[in-house]
Amino acid sequence: MEPSLSGQKVLVFGLAKSGVAAIRLLLAHGARVTALDERDEAALGAVAVDLKAQGVPLVHGPVPPGLLESQALVVVSPGVPLSRPEFKAARAAGVPIWGEVELASRFLSAVPLFGITGTNGKSTTTALTGELFSRGGGRTFVGGNLGRPFSEAALTPEAWDALVVELSSFQLEGIQQMRARGAAILNLTPDHIDRYESHAAYGQAKTRIFLNQGVGDFAVVNVDDPDVVGLARQARVPRYGFSLTGNPVEALELAGRAVAQEGGFRLDFLKETYSLTNRALRGAHNAQNAMAATLLARLGGVPREAVQAGLDGYPGLPHRLESVRVLDGVEWVNDSKATNVDSVLVALRAFAGNLLLIAGGKGKGAPYQPMVDEGRGKVKAVLTIGQDAELLAAAYREAAPVHACGTLEVAVRRARELAKGGDTVLLSPACASYDQFKNFEDRGETFKRLVKAL
Repeated sequence: MEPSLSGQKVLVFGLAKSGVAAIRLLLAHGARVTALDERDEAALGAVAVDLKAQGVPLVHGPVPPGLLESQALVVVSPGVPLSRPEFKAARAAGVPIWGEVELASRFLSAVPLFGITGTNGKSTTTALTGELFSRGGGRTFVGGNLGRPFSEAALTPEAWDALVVELSSFQLEGIQQMRARGAAILNLTPDHIDRYESHAAYGQAKTRIFLNQGVGDFAVVNVDDPDVVGLARQARVPRYGFSLTGNPVEALELAGRAVAQEGGFRLDFLKETYSLTNRALRGAHNAQNAMAATLLARLGGVPREAVQAGLDGYPGLPHRLESVRVLDGVEWVNDSKATNVDSVLVALRAFAGNLLLIAGGKGKGAPYQPMVDEGRGKVKAVLTIGQDAELLAAAYREAAPVHACGTLEVAVRRARELAKGGDTVLLSPACASYDQFKNFEDRGETFKRLVKAL
């Protein structure tokens, strides 16, 4: 049942994209909204201007005493920790505290929701799952922690046949009644140690995706990941596993499995086989993403033929192993999103060899030796750019020829001279971009522009 918010005092805490979308949704339902953010008006910029134009009072700086307790409801953006003492006081006063996705879900309860969480691969799996549902003919909303805030879907609930939503641990902390028809946990590795007291606490936040599941719902879990297997035991619905090996790390009762095989994977419980030939889904990590997405889609009613068409036609997300072009037998790949060494390791594992690696930028202090070791026999040359160029050159000194290029433009030009048919030029920087670019997107778009101009 939709909440009755007309004339109610509602405070939205946090004015990033999710908070702004929540305000639009609340105003559409007649709520009397107050916006709160600890940044000043200058930092909020256009957001502050827009809120004033809509007549929404804006409070910035520390939370004024008693403000939260005076509301009928407080809606919290995912970047604001729910452990803050202000929320404890508000709850004691009987004020509900909802996350933004919880608010949106209250207006979308009639539409099946397919939620995806985990540490890595959430965005690719969400986008791919959305592609599969769309290929099946359904009007599909794709968003959440990826792209569009969930509250945007709730502005037009009648427009959707399925909701495919990326859910971070921060978002899952703020749910109470949100129900996932299909809930996927992809993997669990240490992350957000500044917000959680332990790795176990981080994992427990992820399990909230199972919280309100019931009859007719299902869970999709990575049975190659021991942490995920442990979390999956908390699901009270049929569990479907996906595996690269077919040998789960621990025993877990499953209703069915997806298992990787040469050229693709199979769904053993449906006796179906799928091929994976799309360059946008290369690498073992993307085989896992594809299996999870396929399980969600097939169990969600998408026909087999539509799933295979979606796997074949999925364009990939920008800046994540994005194939830019093939020129004279050389493929150019944009992996600008690889802003740390671990991400580069994933990229290197996706290729058999003949790589010219463009790397460098504003380093994060992690050693580069792991990527040197992973690339032995694969990386033919390293073209360095940016602030950490000398550190990368030192790491690769004995492993591969190093070409000091300084800028991305020079690196692309030099790679064009060096590459031969059958080679791949891979931009996978292992570094942040802020020394030479606005962000990783700016770096990736610059790379694509330079490559397309060759």
